[in-house]
Amino acid sequence: MGRKLSVAYIQEIVAAFNSRDVDRIVGYFTEDCTFYPSRGPEIVGARIHGRAAVRKYLADRFELIPDMRWDPVYDYVADDTRAVSVWIVRGRHVNGESIERQGVDLWEFKDGLVHNKDTYWKVVEGA
Repeated sequence: MGRKLSVAYIQEIVAAFNSRDVDRIVGYFTEDCTFYPSRGPEIVGARIHGRAAVRKYLADRFELIPDMRWDPVYDYVADDTRAVSVWIVRGRHVNGESIERQGVDLWEFKDGLVHNKDTYWKVVEGA
């Protein structure tokens, strides 16, 4: 069983993401987790199902944006199983494009581990 959900626990998970250590990150996820990134071929973005698939997705992402980091704005715990994180993601794509977007994660936990992570971010136009 995982830990009790708290703002400190969410911040610990975000710190794992900022380390870009995919094994450390997926250690916070259930085996049957689903990650919904902000982009993809579906209305929900994409559906990355299972810890191994999330690990691969993140490893591929960090290869393209090796300095990707999330700077927290605030975190909110709704109850024992749901939380919200607002952040600004920054990094530089290997193609030279600079990334800076405000976004939000909707977290759902099962037995103290991330079961669903649904990511949204603002689209910057005319920049």
